[in-house]
Amino acid sequence: MTLTPFGHTRTRVTPTHALLSPDGHVATRLPGWEATDTVVLISPQLGARFTQLLAHLGAGGAWSGAVPGGLERFVFVVAGEVVLALAGETHALPPHGYAYVPPETPHTLRAAAPATLCVFERRYVPLDGASRSSALAEGPVALTSAPEVVVGNAAEVPGEPFLGDEGVRVRKLLPEARAFDLMVSTMTFAPGSSLPYAETHVMEHGLLMLAGGGVYRLAESWYPVAAGDAIYMAPYCPQWFGALGKVPSTYLLYKDAPREPFALEAGS
Repeated sequence: MTLTPFGHTRTRVTPTHALLSPDGHVATRLPGWEATDTVVLISPQLGARFTQLLAHLGAGGAWSGAVPGGLERFVFVVAGEVVLALAGETHALPPHGYAYVPPETPHTLRAAAPATLCVFERRYVPLDGASRSSALAEGPVALTSAPEVVVGNAAEVPGEPFLGDEGVRVRKLLPEARAFDLMVSTMTFAPGSSLPYAETHVMEHGLLMLAGGGVYRLAESWYPVAAGDAIYMAPYCPQWFGALGKVPSTYLLYKDAPREPFALEAGS
């Protein structure tokens, strides 16, 4: 992290959005994490219904156990490598490897060498009529628990043109099954590409810039953004991104999956 004298920071926090620049990060040691400096980027204290953490694991850094409070967890490896162990199986997660861990699921994450994770956590919102592991089950099923574990690597997920634009490609990291109450994807923009319009919707977003940079419109403000920046977008915050520079720009994006609006209160 580069220190900025004279009180300057690119971080901005408003009622509808927040841009969190690495120049203002303050790390802490959260319970359950060993040899790990954690930056809480987004939390309910900001008005969000989820948390977004940046976990910097030192050599031997680890997590062990289920997430307290019955929360589900999504882990994405930003740098380095970690080993995930759960349900009697182990998985090596390289850079851009990821895992979805359902609530009440004991697991361990361990790094032999320094590694950085982006972690999303939220309280699961069930959906009546959804299958536990697939949207293809016959007949209505009362869903009482979250979907099964998902482990993958974003590099192995095919990129799809976003709304027909070959210059913007989306990689969906979780199955499109109704049981999931969250969506996580990566968005990659060729230099000069942009979202086709300014979006305004009920879903909230958590975002981490992984590579490149550009300009992000949030409400009525326009911000330069670069790798390492995090963004919170509240429901109904107008949002748009345009990529600048000579290399592709990629960000990791979280949003809540479709649920009845009143049902979202149960997951807050």
